[in-house]
Amino acid sequence: MPQDMKEAIRKCHLFASADDPSVAALALASRFVRFRAQQGLFMAGDPPDGLYVLQSGLVRIWIADEDGRELTIALMEPGDPFGEIALLDGLPRTANATALEPTECLLTPPAALDAALEGYPTLARHLIDLLCEHLRRNTAEMGAFAFLDLDSRLAQKLHDLAVAHSVIDGGAARFTRRFSQSDLAQMLGVTREAVNKRLGAFAHDGLIVRAGGQTTVPDLGALAARARVGEGLVRRSA
Repeated sequence: MPQDMKEAIRKCHLFASADDPSVAALALASRFVRFRAQQGLFMAGDPPDGLYVLQSGLVRIWIADEDGRELTIALMEPGDPFGEIALLDGLPRTANATALEPTECLLTPPAALDAALEGYPTLARHLIDLLCEHLRRNTAEMGAFAFLDLDSRLAQKLHDLAVAHSVIDGGAARFTRRFSQSDLAQMLGVTREAVNKRLGAFAHDGLIVRAGGQTTVPDLGALAARARVGEGLVRRSA
């Protein structure tokens, strides 16, 4: 059995404390799968084919309405597991997953995960924690959609992306991945034109610097403070 398969399983926080027999069984059943940039991993409505754990690359989780409007739910990074909801309830996929760049995932089939859950109760607890994390994030994002203006939501999104996808030096952050205005619009459920207008305001206020296709945040604290402005207004009006 390839040692790198076991190591890949161990690196996922779901299996970090699993015993050796459980890891060995998962490794025997799992496989590495690769995807091209912009290739779909699965679509909403597909039957569950397994639990994915991202090894390298970037995966976008998204939904769309009948008019073709898209909303980005999350960006999966190396080490992140995804696709677990359909595995647990056996129902079709609830969202789409697309590789944004060349991507490799560990794929564990449903039967192997079921066997691991039966023999390894701690794994069930980890999955519950993961689902609770998703629920909390979804609740926070629903509140932001309902109560916060675009200025605050965009500031918070840029801050979160900077923490995850930038080189941070002191209080400044230089993005290592490019997120277009369309990408940001799909994350926030608004138009590209609306994002463009707010980015212009952020640049004018010195919150971001855009040059040569690269974005820098001179002061992450100032960007976080901009995001909190809307939160304060909501609290005062409550």
